[in-house]
Amino acid sequence: MCGRFAQYQGLADYLRELNAEQDVISGYDNLPIGRYNVAPGSRVLILHRVDDGLRVDPCHWGWAPFWATGKRPAPINARVETVTTGKFFKALWPQGRALVMADGWYEWVADPHDAKRKQPYYIRLKSQAPMFMAALAEVHSGMAPNEGDGFVIITAASDEGMVDIHDRRPLVLEPADARIWIDADVPAEEAERLARERCLPVEAFEWFPVSKAVGNVRNDGAELIVMQDAEHQP
Repeated sequence: MCGRFAQYQGLADYLRELNAEQDVISGYDNLPIGRYNVAPGSRVLILHRVDDGLRVDPCHWGWAPFWATGKRPAPINARVETVTTGKFFKALWPQGRALVMADGWYEWVADPHDAKRKQPYYIRLKSQAPMFMAALAEVHSGMAPNEGDGFVIITAASDEGMVDIHDRRPLVLEPADARIWIDADVPAEEAERLARERCLPVEAFEWFPVSKAVGNVRNDGAELIVMQDAEHQP
């Protein structure tokens, strides 16, 4: 799954990788976003399509349909196998396709000798390029929060060998596929097929242990993504 991630580069860096600079109508700069510990429930910059182009807007991480609000915590992830067919996300599919721009995400691995101890790992592309996570979102443009807005990151099955971190991982798309995913003219059937078949393989990623300080949402500095010696952490 994806429960924490990093989004620290400038918007222009992500858009350049996506070749989308000219398509964004909301305006942007290249000041570093500087978030190394993005947590559920916070507002996150996402890329989504409107009638006349692409927009970058802050959106709440977590979403539930109106009839499920308050019954349980709003999901932050959605399984690619069922997100297009289940009733829970029916209001978002397919018109709510969006992208979460990121630099990596975190997973926790249980100590085989002590289940209460968990070691966080940071996972990023081997190229260290920006990554694009497929998402579904309900978002109203503008800086002010809007009740009902939110997004979920779509997850795919983790292939064996990804540090055995979890049975799910974010659906990360290469830039060309990410452009297709967010294109409103692409039929739902094609977008669904892309999501099921085009997730970047394990071989595209690298991972390493990082400081357990990432477990505290108040910690949000660049030191969180520095490789650590897992055996000697407190």
